[in-house]
Amino acid sequence: MTSLHLHHRFPSFSTVLLLSVGIRVTLILYSEWHDARSVVKYTDIDYRVFSDAAQFLLRSGPGNANRAQGPLAHLLAPLTIGDPYTRETYRYTPLLALLLTPNVWLHPSFGKYLFAACDILNGLLIYQLLVSDILPGITCQPSNLPAKDKDNTGNKQVSQNARDQESEYKALATLYSAIHLLNPMVFSISTRGSSESVLATFVLLTLYAALRARWNTAAVLLGLSTHWKIYPVIYGVACLGVVGIAGSGTRKDQGWKAYLRTLVNARTVQFGVISAGTFVLLGVGCYLIWGYPFLHESYLYHVHRLDHRHNFSPYFYLTYLTYPASTSPSVDALPLSIWSRIVRSPLVSFGPQIGLALGTGLAFGRRRQDLVFVWFVQTAVFVLFNKVCTSQYFLWYLLLLPLLMPRLATMPKRAMLYLGVWIGAQALWLAEAYKLEFLGQNVFLGLWLRGLVYVLSNAWVLVGIMGDYVP
Repeated sequence: MTSLHLHHRFPSFSTVLLLSVGIRVTLILYSEWHDARSVVKYTDIDYRVFSDAAQFLLRSGPGNANRAQGPLAHLLAPLTIGDPYTRETYRYTPLLALLLTPNVWLHPSFGKYLFAACDILNGLLIYQLLVSDILPGITCQPSNLPAKDKDNTGNKQVSQNARDQESEYKALATLYSAIHLLNPMVFSISTRGSSESVLATFVLLTLYAALRARWNTAAVLLGLSTHWKIYPVIYGVACLGVVGIAGSGTRKDQGWKAYLRTLVNARTVQFGVISAGTFVLLGVGCYLIWGYPFLHESYLYHVHRLDHRHNFSPYFYLTYLTYPASTSPSVDALPLSIWSRIVRSPLVSFGPQIGLALGTGLAFGRRRQDLVFVWFVQTAVFVLFNKVCTSQYFLWYLLLLPLLMPRLATMPKRAMLYLGVWIGAQALWLAEAYKLEFLGQNVFLGLWLRGLVYVLSNAWVLVGIMGDYVP
């Protein structure tokens, strides 16, 4: 790494951190002022859903109304635990509603401050990972002094070089972490009341443990992350490859049987059991209290979900064309054609999505140092081919981008091209979505075609990033 004296050119990390805190607090205060005076709210509708679910959780109704429905709920009757799923469209773990109960008894904006605090914590984790793990692992700056000249003066020079190198690492880490902390998409989504930052904290903590080879801790955190939202399960495949290689002592060139042994051995079984056990224990605990509504709303609903509303996904238009068959009684009596059944099947989107996400994890998940790259690629393809895709999901892979960038050999002009294509594809789609959402024009076909442009454009950017990665 060539010393550019970046620590003399950029503000300190503490300055960036204070600015990030100030932006988030200001936006939360503004949201309270804005929402009290405007019909169009700053606060996201999901935040109202979270708050209502927390209120239902705290205040159970008389008789069986709004009471937890799990097998052991009657044992907890004295605690009067309510059912957060009484709130329609609440499709998250009950732990989120439990976490946001201070919205009811402390302050309505407690959840926003909590989500913003997770944003800041995520920035701290990114900075720490860059300084202690990623940047030092890329290159070391050797001393230019000959061995015979390394007397006291030489030792002082080496010590000074080490301090300069550390300052460079901190400056670079500040620059990269600022991409997360000062990203308008990140701080606007959290201050509007989205809970994505909480899951992001769990994911980063899992990565933090994995990069330090604390696999039991990583397994527990991965189980927690998957309970919170199911998609982090894809990271387990990459972790198994790294854990297996470390414990098998086999080389990559020993054939497919040796490769299989790296995926199935004592260490990988231990990791899998701990991770799956954590997920199952949390799920069983929630089921015993809240019963089937927990299973359906948190997991089963997402398997057969049919969302005909416009979104970036290339599947939305096909779902829209066949959607009445699932809701209209008059159409329900008619047999569905084979084509309609295929289009409505979750396997249409789930197959390519999970195949690519798990396949890239198996293909690239071999070294601990490459976990950031592998997780980024897995998350990007998972989001890109998801049957429902909104801007909020972009945060899942943008979270890992500051950790990946130091290992990308991307020229500035090409980086700007990637950014331009990524933003341009979204702008092209949004321009057509505006006609549908606000002008009421029938532009479904045009919107779907622009969704295909979005998929192709993002796939091109992802392939370019993969080609620029330097292991």
